Amino acid sequence: MDGRVCMVTGASSGIGKETAEKLAERGARVVMVCRNRDKGGEALADIKKRSRNDFVELLIADFTSLASVRELVKAFEGGHDALHVLVNNAGVAQVRRSVTGDGFETTFQVDFLSHFLLTNLLLDVLKKSSPSRIVNVSSVGHFGGHIDFDDLQTERGYGVMKAYSRAKLAQVLFTYELARKLGGTGVTVNCLHPGAVATNIWGASLGPLSFVGKATKLFMMSPAKGAQTSVYLASSPEVDGVTGKYFDDQREEKSSAESYDEAVAKKLWEVSARMVGLG
Repeated sequence: MDGRVCMVTGASSGIGKETAEKLAERGARVVMVCRNRDKGGEALADIKKRSRNDFVELLIADFTSLASVRELVKAFEGGHDALHVLVNNAGVAQVRRSVTGDGFETTFQVDFLSHFLLTNLLLDVLKKSSPSRIVNVSSVGHFGGHIDFDDLQTERGYGVMKAYSRAKLAQVLFTYELARKLGGTGVTVNCLHPGAVATNIWGASLGPLSFVGKATKLFMMSPAKGAQTSVYLASSPEVDGVTGKYFDDQREEKSSAESYDEAVAKKLWEVSARMVGLG
């Protein structure tokens, strides 16, 4: 990975931080994307120290804001003319339904729509930098998801797992549709389930139920273990040229039946493009 430029979203803690650190250890030039500048700065200093790699930098973006995503892309392109790996990792799980300033359900926007926009805005530089890779951190939770085009924003019967599973299924459908669109470009895109990982998504994000998340974390794997498949898909020569696949524990696996519905994937792409303002 020497000299290869990698962007990791949600890199201040958990799987994102571990992924950024492992890529830095392999010699990559890592761009950490974090929401909180103070927390991101602490993670940046820690990763530089532990990886012994000074080519790690911090960019700030709030994925509840599509404008912030666009500013992130401008900031990145202002300092880089290449991108070899994009790891779409940032995510939330909201116990109570909330809406972003853009008018979208928060989990759907942070876990899917903002990454959909980010990836599309970075496609030109990814193509120019090929061979390059896109890695989408989804979840086995997508098996419980369903894309309801009449209620994408989960306004009816909201539940934390309903919203989370829907957003993660959208990620898988996006992965497969993007792989079809990128054929022959030298850019691959794959998605993964990281495992049941003890990260902050099972704590503060669950509000009054955070005590349940904290207790459950005692039985989950560490973020370092959970980052292994992300790092594998970002860096391993074993997956050179592999695209449009779903991985679990560094192995290709079958995703849900609905995730292979090309008509749903195509429609989701078109609807999402309108939502985020892409032509």
